[in-house]
Amino acid sequence: MAKNILVIEDNADIAHLVKINLRGKHMQIDHAADGEKGLKLALTGRYQLVILDLMLPGMNGMDICRVMRRKKIFTPVLMLTAKTSELDRVLGLEVGADDYLTKPFSVPELVARVNAILRRSEQYQSPAVAIDETKKLYYGDLYVDPDRRQVILGDKNIELTAREFDLLWYFACNPGLVFTRAQLLDKVWGYGHEGYEHTVNSHINRLRAKIETDPAKPHYVLTVWGVGYKFLADKSTTGAA
Repeated sequence: MAKNILVIEDNADIAHLVKINLRGKHMQIDHAADGEKGLKLALTGRYQLVILDLMLPGMNGMDICRVMRRKKIFTPVLMLTAKTSELDRVLGLEVGADDYLTKPFSVPELVARVNAILRRSEQYQSPAVAIDETKKLYYGDLYVDPDRRQVILGDKNIELTAREFDLLWYFACNPGLVFTRAQLLDKVWGYGHEGYEHTVNSHINRLRAKIETDPAKPHYVLTVWGVGYKFLADKSTTGAA
């Protein structure tokens, strides 16, 4: 089945480059050249991926992403940013982008990123045929169900993006083990590129903001200084409560 991709990009040459390299790969591409039109299309929820330029006429990519997440549209977002705008890339991840790619980018890297995101989101969107109770994990008040892609903290349902859930699930399946940022990029994002550690940092921060009582003093996702991160080692229960 073809995947529906929305490209929000005002540069006609870049938009054309993206379209010609994704079409024919079981992907249907829609294009919007300004922020308002792009947001309107993104809010329909009919896309499996939004490729979003940061700088747009009318409404910038940061605001588009922010509105999407506020309105509970969790379509994965691949943000396109200028090579020099490191702060903007970090802020983009903070407001809900799943990944970013700096301009100018190579076509093979674009295709690899898109395919990696779609593989992850396909798992996220596919309903489970049978619920395997043994897969559910409990860490104190934190409950993680991979089949329903559900996270509950105490009596509160926690809404995570697809990538945030993947990150939490990988941690929860490997309690106590320390992972570098490069290892997390490889295992959770499906690629490893030097210089993209900010992607991991930003997602860790967003995940902590959602599951930690005090993100400044995390209980579940811990920093191992000079190395990377690890998850709480003490698992209270595996399986149904």
